[in-house]
Amino acid sequence: MTVTHHRLLVHNGTFALLGPSGDITGARGALPDGLFTRDARHLSRWQLTVDGTTPTVLVPTTGGSGETASCVLAPPGGRGEPPAVTVFREQTVTAGTLVERIRLVSNRATSGRTMVALTVDADFADQFELRSDHRWYDKPHAVRSRETLPDGVAFGYRRREWHSRTVVSAEPAPDAVEDTGSGARRLVWLLESAPRGSAELVLRVAAHPHGAPGPATGSDDFPAAGTLPSAGPGMGSLDRACARGVADLAALRIPAEGPDGTIHRVPAAGVPWFLTLLGRHALFTSLLALPHLPQPAAATLPALAATRATQEDPARIAQPGKIVHEVRHGELAHFGQVPYARYYGAVDSTPLFLVLLDEHARVTGDTGPARALEGDARAAVEWMFRHGGLDGYGYLVYHPDEGGLANQSWKDSPDAICFADGTPARGAITAAAAQGYAWDALRRTAGLARRVWGDPGWAERLESAARDLRERFLADFWMPEHDFPALALDGTGRRVDALASDAGHLLWSGILDAERAVAVGRRLLEPDFFSGWGVRTLAAGQDAYHPLAYHRGGVWPHDNAVLALGLARYGLRAEGDRLLSGLMALAERHHHRLPEVVAGYGREECPEPVPYPYACSPQAWAAAAPLALLTARRAAEGGDGGAVHSSENGAGDTSGNASGNASGQSGGRLPGNPVPESAAAG
Repeated sequence: MTVTHHRLLVHNGTFALLGPSGDITGARGALPDGLFTRDARHLSRWQLTVDGTTPTVLVPTTGGSGETASCVLAPPGGRGEPPAVTVFREQTVTAGTLVERIRLVSNRATSGRTMVALTVDADFADQFELRSDHRWYDKPHAVRSRETLPDGVAFGYRRREWHSRTVVSAEPAPDAVEDTGSGARRLVWLLESAPRGSAELVLRVAAHPHGAPGPATGSDDFPAAGTLPSAGPGMGSLDRACARGVADLAALRIPAEGPDGTIHRVPAAGVPWFLTLLGRHALFTSLLALPHLPQPAAATLPALAATRATQEDPARIAQPGKIVHEVRHGELAHFGQVPYARYYGAVDSTPLFLVLLDEHARVTGDTGPARALEGDARAAVEWMFRHGGLDGYGYLVYHPDEGGLANQSWKDSPDAICFADGTPARGAITAAAAQGYAWDALRRTAGLARRVWGDPGWAERLESAARDLRERFLADFWMPEHDFPALALDGTGRRVDALASDAGHLLWSGILDAERAVAVGRRLLEPDFFSGWGVRTLAAGQDAYHPLAYHRGGVWPHDNAVLALGLARYGLRAEGDRLLSGLMALAERHHHRLPEVVAGYGREECPEPVPYPYACSPQAWAAAAPLALLTARRAAEGGDGGAVHSSENGAGDTSGNASGNASGQSGGRLPGNPVPESAAAG
């Protein structure tokens, strides 16, 4: 999402998108403005007039995210009659609240009176209603209310048990609260000012969403931006990108409940559409940031454990042990009109949960979460075999969800998993990247079983299953004609032959042997993949490629950060340096913030990166990407490279002996039941 002419304020699960004058108009579509929390718009109009006219913008509220914005306005005037007053607006967002200070400075040598008015409204629209591709949702028995208060107005919304409020209060209280005839209310003040004097209004908008959690407990030890160690000489761009990323990650934290009821602050996926907990995004964000910033991982693990599925629910793609994909708190989710209240349409969140559980223990030395979440980990492994597909297919497999997501790997747009000619893959889909995560998860969980849980027998079974999975994968996915892995297998077992950036995730997980990994790493930096800003999701020149397609040509910084870690893992220093250079050039052109995604146009054909029109900004795993690039660079320079992949069980085969001659006919199935029934249910 481009916010060039708007100001975005984000704090603790609340965001406000304001126009250049600080106003809110109630817009919908690609750029919905307003005050939002818990998937609902709690302020849909906030329009200022001075002496009955709309002020002219002198200094607009442009820029990136933060908690405070300011702008300077003046009533319309001219050379012969300059404005009598200048208006200074300052707006601040905190959890569930917008506070505005309006200061009028008189430009007159005599006393004067100014009429200031604010038109305000709250439509309580669910975010799914505001999208460009929204459909109409029936809302039976919904009732809206407006109540004039001594110091402002309260807006209410009720639909059966669902109840939300927005309260607008002011100091001093308005001289009048007027009915506009449209449902909105107009707050009016007549302000006296001395010659060259000033007058001030302070307004507070408090959102009271349905089902809001309590405050987070414990100290907030999230570091300030810029406190990370320097990346080294000549790496100022990376230092600035890391500082910007830490600031964005701090802003994107939202409250989420852990298994014991404790409220944690987890990384939300992004603004404006995904200021909520998305399992895959929170996991990747935590993994990319972990060597330098352990707080996201420490919050994400218990929050996802608390939301893991404990029973089957086909409407939500839920099976026992599965880690959630998306959690929504809005009205439409509450009443089941969208399936995302707790939606489990992700094949990869569950193995990534196991990867993060082990990585957190290894990087921090704290085995407390691994001990506390042993039952969740065992249930997650059981899901991989019993429901995820390892038992039945030998791989993690997903089926398209007609009511939700057709694709359930990280490239989850409907057309993302396709052949080189653009034909979508059909049937049960076996995505390549997810198999790498599964292999890594099995080996890492085996390590936890040995080191932390004292269960060497289970560890041996997991290690055996991982070996068999790897042999099958190298036999079934490798495309000798391209010297490259397939993007997926379709429902018939046919290789989905699009050349895709998912191969970089295979380097990161370590499932490829050294010979193939080096070939893949070098191939990903060839011109059809590398745009000059980063590696495209699909190599250009294929019929499926489109530079403005979300997952079929766009360049994703987090995808590139995963690749950078994989390149460092296999010692591909030159390729890693080239990738880092392109990504830092991209960050510099976005005020040191890496965007969620940019178009795939090459740097040689367009000297500036082309924005993707609906990208989130800020976005969590893009914010964490510079931290991963810092990790990769240090590893490549011979520093602490353990954080690239710190599990000794997760190391790839660096001997150069390919395992691709395996028959791929058997294996991968755990003998017996690897999880006690009590653990699977817990």
